[in-house]
Amino acid sequence: MSDTNGTRSLPRIGEPAPDFKVQTTHGEITFSDWQKDSWVILFSHPADFTPVCSTELTEFARRAEDFTKRNTKLIGVSVDSVHSHLAWIQNLEKITGIRLPYPLIADTKGDVAALYGMLHPKENATFTVRALFVIDPKRTVRAIIYYPLSLGRNVDEVVRVIDALQTAEKHAIATPVNWKPGDKVIVPPPKTVKEVDERLALKDEKLDFYLIKRELAKAGK
Repeated sequence: MSDTNGTRSLPRIGEPAPDFKVQTTHGEITFSDWQKDSWVILFSHPADFTPVCSTELTEFARRAEDFTKRNTKLIGVSVDSVHSHLAWIQNLEKITGIRLPYPLIADTKGDVAALYGMLHPKENATFTVRALFVIDPKRTVRAIIYYPLSLGRNVDEVVRVIDALQTAEKHAIATPVNWKPGDKVIVPPPKTVKEVDERLALKDEKLDFYLIKRELAKAGK
């Protein structure tokens, strides 16, 4: 994908996540082989040994089990070298007591950053912005979240996005604003007159024929 100036643009929701072969703190990987049948959170950080990034990466590490039980792998990326990554991992463990269990990509040439549109020159000419891609087991981009360098991400929201995407896929529903597991979900809007009549006959919470909420336990019925 390229923009009108011929430069690389970010992959869009619903498109295949670009594949790549890179050196990481867990050794050399080919992304498609490493992913296998898992969901993936691919996220960038501007630079090693920086304060906001330190809080983010250690929080992702602290919450790693929350992602594992959702069949989701974590992988970070910045334009730092693998030696810098390794030194930073040691430093973070020393000052926080938390060891990063997931790999960090050493994207020293900026190839992955270019593939995923992580370099925004107006924000910074050399550092990646805080980009996050949710990628499903078919290697399709399902969600994209971008933040500026100064703003740390909310890991609770990342977990919520995974829950919502997996729930919607499993039950063929949508999720309303501020949805979290246990809340009512939304029945997909009708596409035909027959479906309108069917929805009007439902005994769920009907705000109108196009906006119907129901308990998840009923969503598959």
